[in-house]
Amino acid sequence: MSRPAFEVADIFRQYGKAYRTGHKLTRKQHQVMWAIEHCRTDRMGYHVDQCYQCGYTEQAFNSCRDRHCPKCQGVARHQWVNSRLEQILPVSYYHSIFTLPHDLNPLAAYNRRLIFNLLFDSSAQTLLAFGRDPQRLGGEIGFYGILHTWGQTLWPHPHVHYIVPGGALTKDGRWINAPHRSKFLFPVRALSKVFRGKFIDGLKKAYHEGRLILPDDELADARCFELWLDRLTSRKWVVYCKAPFKKPEQVVRYIGRYTHRVAISNQRLINIDQGQIRFRYKDYKKNRIGWQEMALSAQEFIKRFLWNVLPAGFHKIRHYGFMANSRCRERIATIINLLSEGNSDKTIIAEGDSAPTCPRCKTGDLIPIFIYSLKGTIIRNRWLLNTS
Repeated sequence: MSRPAFEVADIFRQYGKAYRTGHKLTRKQHQVMWAIEHCRTDRMGYHVDQCYQCGYTEQAFNSCRDRHCPKCQGVARHQWVNSRLEQILPVSYYHSIFTLPHDLNPLAAYNRRLIFNLLFDSSAQTLLAFGRDPQRLGGEIGFYGILHTWGQTLWPHPHVHYIVPGGALTKDGRWINAPHRSKFLFPVRALSKVFRGKFIDGLKKAYHEGRLILPDDELADARCFELWLDRLTSRKWVVYCKAPFKKPEQVVRYIGRYTHRVAISNQRLINIDQGQIRFRYKDYKKNRIGWQEMALSAQEFIKRFLWNVLPAGFHKIRHYGFMANSRCRERIATIINLLSEGNSDKTIIAEGDSAPTCPRCKTGDLIPIFIYSLKGTIIRNRWLLNTS
């Protein structure tokens, strides 16, 4: 892929100082802005790559490796997908999305960690409860959850993507396939009601325990808060389920696209001059075909981008049920044995996730052999045999 004409880093370099002067930022937001501004510059140090085939070497600046940086997600995505190739099961896979109503955005701005954790907990517990229901699957399901906090125009839009294998492991060690294999895993209207109820209950508990920071003093009154919750409950809580994937390798490609996505890619930027940021977006609400264009002031663009900076140490990818990290390996092995008569072909890695190809021999991969810090200290030393 050719280098984009404009980058988020360019926006931060050109307009970031003025924004920081006029706005109060969290420590994490300052760190993210600095990292993106200096990504792959001399402020990050440099590394020496060598081709394991022909011995060709080249030098380049280090990347910031921040999870919000549009340029630094390829390697992390590759490693994450690679580590889960052995977990792909020969069953149907489903994609479910749980979305919070926009009425919660002001509250989420003051309680990001609490609201995002509650979104994860209430949606995951909803799926687990439906899986345990004897009238549905009657066992333990497993799935990944990936938090996204943005919409196409960078407006706050918290939602979780779940990738769910179509089946459950019963207490007596049997595997139960999803009954509606070609249509859906669970009915979305029923999921939506249970999800809404669990989230509202969690929000009430946080309120009465004094753990909520309220953006409106009026909500400090318990009666007003209950009325606000009643209006929130009457809103539409969107739960969406896509048709199952046809092949296991499609799951790997799909997961790879979603796990390490950032708020906006550099390829979507059109122009950043004269204090205006123009970029492409897809308008899903109006079902328009193709890309649309939007222009925001640089200040508004940075504001929206920084809203999507996650709290320090927050886990945006989580595993549940039989895919929970503490027991995943054992449970997956059990399920694969139960399904051994099915198709257990190995999956492949999504294209574009491999190491850079050597520009000289066109066959070998470029592997870092030295990584230097800003001060010139070697922080990694990996000798490779030079075959040239």
